[in-house]
Amino acid sequence: MAAHRPATLADVARVAGVSRSTASRVIAGTGFASPTARERVRAAADRLGYVPNSAARALVHGTGVRLLVAVVGASPAVLDDSYVDQAVAAMARVCAPYGLGVTVQWVPLDVPDELTRLTDDRGVAGLIMLNTTTALLDLVPRRLRGRSVSIGIGSAAVPSVDIDNGGGTAAIVRHLYAVGRRRIAMVTGPRWLACAHRSVEAYRGLLRDAGLPAREVTGDFSAARGRAAAREVLRRWPDTDAIVGISDATALGVIGQLRADGVRVPDDVAVTGFDDIPLASAVALTTASHPVRRIATAAATTVLEHRPAPAATLFPSALVLRDSA
Repeated sequence: MAAHRPATLADVARVAGVSRSTASRVIAGTGFASPTARERVRAAADRLGYVPNSAARALVHGTGVRLLVAVVGASPAVLDDSYVDQAVAAMARVCAPYGLGVTVQWVPLDVPDELTRLTDDRGVAGLIMLNTTTALLDLVPRRLRGRSVSIGIGSAAVPSVDIDNGGGTAAIVRHLYAVGRRRIAMVTGPRWLACAHRSVEAYRGLLRDAGLPAREVTGDFSAARGRAAAREVLRRWPDTDAIVGISDATALGVIGQLRADGVRVPDDVAVTGFDDIPLASAVALTTASHPVRRIATAAATTVLEHRPAPAATLFPSALVLRDSA
């Protein structure tokens, strides 16, 4: 290694005799690596005096000490979602080797300038936005462009990383059709959340192709709204034989209300969710997978390593079949 330049991750990998990806996982403390590989990478990093890349050094020395996670929502209740917990935990693991903290802040939909106030703080080293809007993306300051990622929709200046919820929803609807369901309703997400529209468009497109009418009720990802939506669906369309929930929490609310009203699941009405949260397996909910931790890790890594990123990266979602549909 040339004496005039700092050690790189590639140098650490070469000295340790491992691949660059293995060295990266060990340094970041994420993913699998054997005990032997971990010992060799850490020894090589100590020997070379490795500090995780020049961008990260700049963040720590004078241009920021923490990663800001801005969670957009109509109320601070959005912070109670287990999705946020999983995402922040994964980001904290990525930040730890860089000596950076993580700050989580709610950004109200009706007070977009709150994002400007938060990002004016020079202690912010990088920004990750959860469930954002086009208007808020336009408020990301120039100094954080290249150090910002959106989990949801993105913009020309802010790349996005998200789940392919359109593909996951399509797999759910195809399954329902394959098992004979023809009167399929959907409890959607809130209208302001653009990334949720991919699920709605997939649902509408498949029903249109099959010559079936769409039956939509607006939801908000909560079980409480799922319960109310279940009654609304059956009031408006009593012959409904399947309900697609925008999330597992929504679906659990739907199931609770249907059963309270004497409707059998799945005999009378099949119900599906989206996310595959731990409770989904306990209640045998048919759903689609959502690798929240992998998505959050990718977002944080892109920010901290100052990596070039495509405009949009979608992680695949897989159908998870259980007894509810």
